[in-house]
Amino acid sequence: MKMHVTVIGGGMIVHDQILPSLYQLRRKGLVGNITICARNKTTLDTLAANERIAKAFPGESFTATTACYKDVLANAAQRNLTIIALPDQLHFDAVMTAIDAQQHVICVKPLVQKIQQAKIIEKAAQDRNLFVGVEYHKRFDDRALMARDRYRAGHFGDFKLGTARLFEKWYYRHSNFQNWFSMENSDAFTYIGCHYVDLVHFITGLLPVSISVAGVPEKFPNGTDAWMWTDARVKWSNGALLNVQNALGYPDQGPGSNTQGMTLWTSLGDRGGFLNHTDSHRGLEYCYVDGGYSEPSPDYMQYVPNHLGPGERVVGYGYRSIEALVEAAQSVEADPKQLEVIETQGIVATASNSSYNELVTEAARLSLENEGREVLIQYGTLPFVHLKSYL
Repeated sequence: MKMHVTVIGGGMIVHDQILPSLYQLRRKGLVGNITICARNKTTLDTLAANERIAKAFPGESFTATTACYKDVLANAAQRNLTIIALPDQLHFDAVMTAIDAQQHVICVKPLVQKIQQAKIIEKAAQDRNLFVGVEYHKRFDDRALMARDRYRAGHFGDFKLGTARLFEKWYYRHSNFQNWFSMENSDAFTYIGCHYVDLVHFITGLLPVSISVAGVPEKFPNGTDAWMWTDARVKWSNGALLNVQNALGYPDQGPGSNTQGMTLWTSLGDRGGFLNHTDSHRGLEYCYVDGGYSEPSPDYMQYVPNHLGPGERVVGYGYRSIEALVEAAQSVEADPKQLEVIETQGIVATASNSSYNELVTEAARLSLENEGREVLIQYGTLPFVHLKSYL
C-alpha cells in the first residue's frame, strides 16, 4: 500500500536522511507522491538541486511548496503520511495540525517539550486510529538491537552506572541552528542527548526518575545566546546513574562527522559486566591523495552502488528507521489493531510508548532554568515533573 507523503520542513535532516530514504522507499513501491513544504523557496531549491541525492536517485523529484503547512495539510488526501522536520518548539502545533487533517505522523525527536502536549497528541491520534511515530533512529543501529536482546536476556545483569556523549560538529553554529537554537527554545541535551536517554530505556526497559542538567552558554555568530554545552545526570528507576555530555562543539577538523559513544557498567550478584559502544570509531580510516584524512561511519547513512538498477541506494540505520516508521504507519492504516502490537513491542517509538522522553525533556529544561537543580519525574495517570525540595 503506497502512502503519499507530506514533509513539513526542508532543513539538514531532510537533506541528510529523510528525502533520500523516501526516494528509496518510492523506488521500492512503498511511497507515492512526495510534497515538501518550507517557508523559504531557497531551502526547497537547494534541496531539489542537491547533486548527491540526484546522482543516487536519477529521475526522482518532489513537489515543492512555500504555502503554509496548515493549508497544505487541509488539502492533502486523508489517511496518508506527514513527516514533521521542524525545530523542536514548533512540533506540537504541526503534529496536531496533521492529526486534525487525518494524517499518520512521523516526527523528528523529541516529539514535544511538554508531557501534557504528548498526552494530547496521544489521545487525538488514538481517537482517529492514527499512528504517531518518533524518529529515534539510533534504535535501528544493529548495536542497539543486539544490546537490547542480550540485556533483556539477562547477560549483562543490571545497569548501575553509565556515561554517554554526542558532540556535533562546530559548523552547526554557522547553520540555520543560530536562527532557532536559542536558550529559550532548546539546548544541546534535549536536542541530541535525548538519543542516549532513549537508548538506555530501549536497551534496559528502565525508566528515568530524575534529572539535573547544567549548561555552559555561548553565542552563535549572529549573537544568539545558546546552551551550547550541557552536562546531565539522569537517575533511573533501579537507582542507576547515567551522565550525558553534549555540545555543538566537535572541531570541524576532527576526522569523524561527530564524536559519540556510550558505556554502561552492570552487575549481577558477585559479578560485573559492561556494554561499551564506541560509536565514533567504526573501523574505517581513509587518507586521501589531496591530504585529507577521514574516519567515516558506515552505519548512519551512506550511499552505495545500487545493485538493481541505475544510481545508488542508501544504507544504514538512518534509512532503516524511516523505513520502519513508514511501514508502521501503513500497517496501522491497514489494520488499526496493529497499533497495540507496535506499542507493546516497543521497537518503534510512538507518542505513547516513548512519553518518558517528553518527561525528561521537560525536566531538563526546568533544571537548566534553575542552575542545574535536580528535577523529579512523577509517573501515573497525570505524569508531571517538579523541582526536588531540600527542606
